[in-house]
Amino acid sequence: MRKVLVLEDESSIRSFIVINLRRAGYDVIEAGSGEEALECLKENPDTKVALLDIMLPGIDGFEVCRRIRATNTKIGIIMLTARSQEMDKVTGLMTGADDYVTKPFSPAELTARVDALFRRAGGEDPVNTGEIRQDPFLLNTRNRTLEKNGQRIKLTQVEYSIMRVFMENPGKALSREEILDRVWGRDYFGELKIVDVNIRRLRLKIEDNVQNPVYITTVWGYGYKWGF
Repeated sequence: MRKVLVLEDESSIRSFIVINLRRAGYDVIEAGSGEEALECLKENPDTKVALLDIMLPGIDGFEVCRRIRATNTKIGIIMLTARSQEMDKVTGLMTGADDYVTKPFSPAELTARVDALFRRAGGEDPVNTGEIRQDPFLLNTRNRTLEKNGQRIKLTQVEYSIMRVFMENPGKALSREEILDRVWGRDYFGELKIVDVNIRRLRLKIEDNVQNPVYITTVWGYGYKWGF
């Protein structure tokens, strides 16, 4: 079941999103408030992707995102915002979102973003080799998990995909464009900075000292490298 949650308090915008996602073959669950969205997810645990508006009555989209991520790392999350401020985008990603879409957006753009997240959240993994071990890390490509020194690190699907790209290319400098293509897909509509914010979030989880990262290092003016 291709089930998607849409959290948007403006009924006209919500209807526009719902109609287009249903045309694309999705089973859509609607919510007009953060509280309602969390309740809908409890009742529909097989939901694969959630679209969350930021500006809401009651608890906002950031808080909904935090609460979802506290118990669910697998679901794909896209933040919807009418604002263009960079901090909204960064805050949304740092609270656990995988992507963001700034209003107004086209139906094609939104559907493409949902499709890409749905593929990852659905666990599609065409090349499944089992395990990639690079001490102190162990990446299990069958159950899509990461361990550091034997301790499980909770990753979102995007974070897992980034880690896999890095661990399959140890010591290789990867450009932001290459990471974007491999993780988000070549048809991604968004901006390169989504790579930087997700790398920042990933470093918080895997580095011993975020101020002096040794596993994911920056290649200035180009991208990032995995190696130590």
